[in-house]
Amino acid sequence: MPKKHVLIVAGDPSGDLHGAALAQALKALDPDVALSVLGGTHLRQAADHFLYPLVGLGGFGFWEPVLKLPHLWRAWRAVRAVLRTDPPNVVIPIDYYGFNIHVARLAKRHCIPVVYYISPQVWASRPQRTRALAKVLSKMLVIFPFEVDLYRQAGVPVRFVGHPLLDLVPAPSQPNGILSIGLLPGSRWSIVERHLPILIQTARELRKSFPDAQFTLFRPLDIAESRYLPWLEKVSWLRLTHDPVYEQRKKLSLAITVSGTAALENTLLGIPMIVMYKLSALTYAIAKRVIQVPYVAIPNILAGKPLVPELLQADAVPEKLAAAARSLLENPESGRRMRQELLSLRSQLGEGGSVQTAAQEIAPFLAT
Repeated sequence: MPKKHVLIVAGDPSGDLHGAALAQALKALDPDVALSVLGGTHLRQAADHFLYPLVGLGGFGFWEPVLKLPHLWRAWRAVRAVLRTDPPNVVIPIDYYGFNIHVARLAKRHCIPVVYYISPQVWASRPQRTRALAKVLSKMLVIFPFEVDLYRQAGVPVRFVGHPLLDLVPAPSQPNGILSIGLLPGSRWSIVERHLPILIQTARELRKSFPDAQFTLFRPLDIAESRYLPWLEKVSWLRLTHDPVYEQRKKLSLAITVSGTAALENTLLGIPMIVMYKLSALTYAIAKRVIQVPYVAIPNILAGKPLVPELLQADAVPEKLAAAARSLLENPESGRRMRQELLSLRSQLGEGGSVQTAAQEIAPFLAT
């Protein structure tokens, strides 16, 4: 019997993390399956064949990815080579639409099934992308319940498998009485670099009001500690730790975070938060035209209301961020209410076992 072969393609840190968990779940179902991947640190460890370090080559927005085109071209050549010389039974793209739609189209031309795990955020902008995906997908496995109808309407076989963070983020703990503020500037260096000086100055402002507060800056594993050190030379009171460190993060009194996965993790941990984001001027001008949701923070989207403050673009400045933080910290009841409402959102995300359910959905494609 020919060896079963799967190709997994992830281009961002969260996709790399969840892709590795999915790879392990596929191996648990069938230890003989061979896994070829493009991804990052986590997928490299889970793979039989690591084809290219794709994580970190993209960027948020419309201009940033252009700067990485030579590397993206090398990743594309790796995909073409494996589809031609050792075609997999199934291709599994994870999020990362700009690259993965081309992977899916090429797989379709090779008559290889495509099962997408973790939908691109088509619900936030350019919902017409569901039509492009409908032409090439065998199945879509989504992690938010509100995504199901979008794909059904486009004629895509779809299954809600729950959110994989439910199996990674520990149960929340009660506040320990220590005032602790966390700074989460992003998961890619281009994003971190834009937000880090803003957050450090915000922390300086907050220290004037809360001199006994503990401040922690969370660093993704994929970004070297040395890149942060020039920023930290004059702020010895700001502790740097790698992320995700949920046991440390769940002790926070408040998080000031960029939108994205970190905001959802904070939601599951019940951490009161302020969400911020600053884009390049060109990216922001385009984003205003295409974004079709009233909120950018996942907890607000799930709640259907502005549960957590969002300070974006011109509002993402230290003075306004510090003022929003003071408002929460000086009114403990507001923080308690936010915590309770954040924790109530957990039930919308499924019952756990996302990657195991996804692996079971993929398994029939390995039998063909």
